[in-house]
Amino acid sequence: MAPQTAMAANPIPPIDAPVPGPTYVELTALPAATKDKLDEDPYDVAFIQPVDASNPKDWTRSRKLLVTDVLSATGFCRIMVSTIIAPALPTIKTQLNMNNTEAAMALSIYLLATAFGPLIIGPLSEIYGRKNILHACNAWFLLWNVVCGFAHTKELLIASRFLAGFGASSIYALAGGVLGDVWRTEERGQSLRVYSLIQLLGAAVGPIIGGFMTARTTWRWMFWSTSIFQAVMLLVEITTFHEAYAPVILRKRAERLRRSTGDPQYRTAYERLESTKTVPAVLSRALTRPLRLLAFNPIIQVTALIQAWSYGMLYIVLSSFAALWTAQYAQPTELSGLHYIACAFGEIAGAQVGGPLMDLLYRRMRARTADGGPPTPESRVLLTFPGALLAGLGILAYGWAAQFRVHWAAVDVAVFVYMFGGQIAGMPLQAYVMDVFPDHTSSALAASQFLRSLTAFLFPLFAPAMYKAMGYGWGNTMLALCGLFIGLPAPVIIWFFGERLRRKARESY
Repeated sequence: MAPQTAMAANPIPPIDAPVPGPTYVELTALPAATKDKLDEDPYDVAFIQPVDASNPKDWTRSRKLLVTDVLSATGFCRIMVSTIIAPALPTIKTQLNMNNTEAAMALSIYLLATAFGPLIIGPLSEIYGRKNILHACNAWFLLWNVVCGFAHTKELLIASRFLAGFGASSIYALAGGVLGDVWRTEERGQSLRVYSLIQLLGAAVGPIIGGFMTARTTWRWMFWSTSIFQAVMLLVEITTFHEAYAPVILRKRAERLRRSTGDPQYRTAYERLESTKTVPAVLSRALTRPLRLLAFNPIIQVTALIQAWSYGMLYIVLSSFAALWTAQYAQPTELSGLHYIACAFGEIAGAQVGGPLMDLLYRRMRARTADGGPPTPESRVLLTFPGALLAGLGILAYGWAAQFRVHWAAVDVAVFVYMFGGQIAGMPLQAYVMDVFPDHTSSALAASQFLRSLTAFLFPLFAPAMYKAMGYGWGNTMLALCGLFIGLPAPVIIWFFGERLRRKARESY
């Protein structure tokens, strides 16, 4: 059967059903030699144009929102579990005979795992698909989070927290990739806005629940209750989450064509690219991709450095915020957790304002291009400047208000401003990485996440000593100055030299 006849005989299929299509697919990062062949070979399996129901970017808006909301709820659980035990650390320390370092490790080892997990999970999702990897990681997280609740030794608690964090890190590896798979470039701000709405509540809900559980029941229910929530989420994901990675969807389509026609020539562009490679070679290339990007790609290096510092500062605030209210303001543990509402609301407000601003800026920049085409990815970073200034002012005001024991509302407002500005500054950088690495978004974000998680793990370890020696005022002043020193020049570098650096960088394959 001629390929043209096979294509004409098959109607547009349901979402995951494979059918042939004309030679077209959005492959902006494929090597040029591979893209040139797409117009020459009628056996190339690709998405039908202009609309293909199987193409995640052509999904209905309701399906896109459903997938995004599932990811957001998953991220909510992950962030909540990372911070929920903070109010209970003194109790856990006593019951399990921990010293101060071991107690801090029980909290932060979870974050250390999220540095290494995406390096493996992200590349695997670019081979086996987002859906299967997400389900497997969520089941792994559920298992070890339950074990945390039954831990009766400090060694088991710390080890199980690390293993749970490894599974939890799937959201950091997959969320950006799935959002890039499903939403178009001009909808980047909207997608990040929707994703952030539920997810960022975890930063507030975790310490609040932890504070009340510490006062009224055993700390073990912190893990058991979140495990129950995660079990429900796992069932929801299995029934509602659809595969979103285009190469995997097209590969299934090609496999179906080869079976139905008996013609082995049907291949996707990705299959042809890897046809001469063995399975170990493909895995090796994929699993080393995040570290190769971090080591050799200047775009990843610059964005990862900015995000790492911002994330480290964020976790200094999150890890020390409860202690501020109990030690500096003499508030009970239950009430100390309520102040995290200001942190969460600041981030949520930043995401809800920053997302539309990002899309508005994109449309304005596109209107200025000569042919009305997409603007350069570097236009994303303009929003980081006002965001970084707001974050710097917020952390300064927070530090000095706490230093002089100003009314608690002033501290909460200052923290709100810090979180608001930090979110507006951070979202464009994430969108920039997604724009630059469309085919390997998960690997690129995993490279950035590696440094972010390391600073989130390390910075809280010295935060108590810093505040004890310098006080909240001068301690936060130092953080603000360092943040401006790192956070402002780096976007300037991207703005002026980003396009040149992208041209010189090696391909992500």
